[in-house]
This record gives sequence, structure tokens and C-alpha cells, in this order.
Amino acid sequence: MNIKKYFKVYKLFNYTSLSIELEYQVNIFIDLLTAIFGLSGSIFLLSIFFSNAKDIGGWSFEQALIIQAIYTILNGITNTWFSPNLTEIVKYIREGTLDFVLIKPIDSQFWVSFKRISPTGFIEILLGIIVLIYCFYINDITLKIDSLFLLLLTLGCSISILYSLWFLISTTTIWFVKTWNATEVLRSFLYVGRFPLNSFSFPLRVFFSTVIPITFITAIPSEVILGISTFWKIILEILVSSIFIIASRRFWIYALKFYSSASS
Repeated sequence: MNIKKYFKVYKLFNYTSLSIELEYQVNIFIDLLTAIFGLSGSIFLLSIFFSNAKDIGGWSFEQALIIQAIYTILNGITNTWFSPNLTEIVKYIREGTLDFVLIKPIDSQFWVSFKRISPTGFIEILLGIIVLIYCFYINDITLKIDSLFLLLLTLGCSISILYSLWFLISTTTIWFVKTWNATEVLRSFLYVGRFPLNSFSFPLRVFFSTVIPITFITAIPSEVILGISTFWKIILEILVSSIFIIASRRFWIYALKFYSSASS
């Protein structure tokens, strides 16, 4: 793979996407207000859970706020890259324009995954980082180099799992054209990631650790920040993210064998 070529193509993707989005600059202000109100509502909802208890599932409100910050960052990444691109796979297949993607001298999964970028998602990422920095202050946390490395590593794994889940569902469009509802169900499940996993019943904890691995997406990076994550959890997240990435790649290649082009 020619990395320089892909990096150059990706820069062109970003340039064209930003040019289109910045034509309507007032939307950025509206998205900023929407993101602020959305985050404020989530924090308010979280505070309601702690109104009659000092801790839930062994997590205090100040600690649970870290999970909210991680969730906000990941949701911003979803809205910046995953949602604008992976939901378009349905359109490519329905209109037959996937043909033009497959004949390009570039990997088709790369094209459908990174062709567009929505800069408004950066607002959520920025707000999440601000909340996370505030959490460092109220929890009296100072990240050391090794902790920072583990945080970036687990966040990278969380992003990989999140991408793979979206991509796997979107790829099924080749057989089932209307998969938009399925991605919305996934997004609804991911809302659970705003709360400590230990606050749910045992069956739900098992479900959100295996079928929809919410544990690996928000809880483990939060535990790394607090210094309470165990070594085996981090190794397990690396393993799970690797499996999901490989599975999404192989599933895409397999699914393309069943794709009927518009010209056939």
C-alpha cells in the first residue's frame, strides 16, 4: 500500500468536505449551540441518577463524568467520520454508484469510509476534551506518561470497535437495502455508554460486554484515567478491537462478491 498516495487522497477528501461545509457558516454556530445543549442535558440527566445516591456501581458523580466526557469525544468522532460516510453506503448500492468506487485505483473500503468529513463533529470532540480536563481537576488526577499512552491506546481501540460495528452493519446493505434503522438501533445502544456499566443488572452487563461491547468503548479508557483498570482488561480490549477490525475487512471483501453492479 502506498501510504503517501492515501494520505494525499485523504487530504483532498478533507479539503472538498470542508469547502462544502463552510459555505453555510451559520450552521456551525447552530451546531455549537446544539452540542452545548446536548452535553448539558446529558450531564443533567447523569446528575439526576446521583441525586439520591453518592455512588452508583462504585462510581461517584465526579468519576462518572469522565465516562460522559469519553462518550462525548467518541460521539463527536462518529459524527465527524463514521456517520457521514458509512450511511452513504446505502446510497451507493441503491443507486449503483458503488460501481464507480470499485473501479478507482484505490481501496474501496478506504473510499467509502473516509470520503467525507463533517467538521461540526469537531465541536463535540472539543467539548468532550474540555469536560475531560475539568474531570482531571475535580478528581485530582495527574496523568503520567505511561497512563497517557494507555489512554491513547484504549481510545484508539474504542474508535476501532466503534468503526467496525458501524461498518459491519452498513455492509449488510448489499443484501438488505434498508439498514438505516439498524444503525440507529446501534446508536441507541451506544447511549448506554454514558453511564457506569456496573449500574446495570448482570444480564445487561454481559450483553454490553459481548454482543455490543460498550464496556470496551467507554468504561476501559475511563478506568485507565482513574488508574483502576486491570492489565487483562486492556489486553482484552486490544484483542477485541483487532478481531473487529479484521472481521470488518474480511466481511467487506466477502460482501462484494454478492454485489450486483448497475451495469450487470
